[in-house]
Amino acid sequence: MDNSFFAYLQQLELIAFFSGYPLVYAIILFFTGKPGAVRGFSGRIFKLLPFAYALTGTLYLGLQLRNLYPDYTIENIRSSVQQPLLITWAILSILFWIPAFSKRPIFSLLHSFVFFYFIMKDLFVQLLSSSADKNILRNDMKLYTDSLLLNLGTFGLMVLFSFLYMKYKRNN
Repeated sequence: MDNSFFAYLQQLELIAFFSGYPLVYAIILFFTGKPGAVRGFSGRIFKLLPFAYALTGTLYLGLQLRNLYPDYTIENIRSSVQQPLLITWAILSILFWIPAFSKRPIFSLLHSFVFFYFIMKDLFVQLLSSSADKNILRNDMKLYTDSLLLNLGTFGLMVLFSFLYMKYKRNN
């Protein structure tokens, strides 16, 4: 098979993991208000966004490690990774576990725009071209929906863990 097929599959993986984050960011921003201005529970929720994004990146890293199993040699990685820059950029999302990176949630949004670009590119190609394959856009929208659900789920987990941590901290 052609390497472009495998590159397309890796691009679909990236879309499935990271492209829904900008909309989740916008939804949370809408409900919590201006970042930094709101104190209390809403302010804490907004600050959990980079950690939810880091959890998504950790899940993506786990998928890549599972795909490479059992041969983690450089040759195998080089032969199986078709888009090394994009995959490296995606794995860099785990840096948002570090508090210095997660202090500013806007950085996680900017990081995710690289992957949101693929959705927008396919959408504009579909709108501007009458001969474009409609299955590409259909696949992108299904994956975008999955990405929204994944990012909402990781955000929900972070809110739950934060709530449990605060309750544990208050009891001790």
